[in-house]
Amino acid sequence: LKGKRQVLKSITSRVRNKFNVSVAEVDNHDRWQLATIGICCVSNENRHANEMLSKVVDFVINSRFEVEILDYEIEILPV
Repeated sequence: LKGKRQVLKSITSRVRNKFNVSVAEVDNHDRWQLATIGICCVSNENRHANEMLSKVVDFVINSRFEVEILDYEIEILPV
């Protein structure tokens, strides 16, 4: 689990600093080979929020993190 925490800390801090979004591990805390990360941004335009989250996904996919993305979902919640 220590190795997992190091990788997650690297990903979350780099994403948080680059995109100014909230990032947290939201599931699979006790499984060392699997993590579920939640990323949140707030915007007054749906299009902007979707673009921002898409850029975050692209960043994680194209960065040299030691991870494999199995699935992702972008959900826009209108208020």
